Amino acid sequence: MPMPSGVPVLRGGGVRLRPFADGDVPFVVAASHDSLIPLITSVRRSSSTEDAVDYIHRQHARLAAGVGYSFAAAAADTDVAVGQISLWTRDIARGRVSTGYWIAEAHRGRGFARAALATLSDWAFTFPEVARLELHVEPENAASWRTAESCGFDREGLLRCWQRVGSEDRDMFVYSRVAPRET
Repeated sequence: MPMPSGVPVLRGGGVRLRPFADGDVPFVVAASHDSLIPLITSVRRSSSTEDAVDYIHRQHARLAAGVGYSFAAAAADTDVAVGQISLWTRDIARGRVSTGYWIAEAHRGRGFARAALATLSDWAFTFPEVARLELHVEPENAASWRTAESCGFDREGLLRCWQRVGSEDRDMFVYSRVAPRET
């Protein structure tokens, strides 16, 4: 089965992963005030509606640019956006894809990250070209690395000075989950 040419809607575990919509502008504006989200994502630290609309347009352009799929993570019962998760496909020719996710502060600690990561991971492994799914997490972000571990990801090591966060180079744990192998 080939990977879809558009961002699909995925459901599982109380979340609905879907393309960002114009109605998500207030959510993106609220996320722009978070102390961490603008440092590690392309959400601009701003209360501007225009910046939020630009963010949503950038998410829509990711697939056409060959970068991958960007989903709004929404509560399944209300379809209200609670975060973002992606499947980056730049290295798909080598059998590798990566993911990253964030949950807005008002929605943290309610299982949305775990549900979104489990749903995205299961979907990624439906494609035969995906052998490995990886993600990077700051060592201080215990909630995020516990989420990864609860979804079957294994910590492989520490990448020193791996990612610029704000004006600082930060260490990152690297996690991976590999496709089930036939025996």
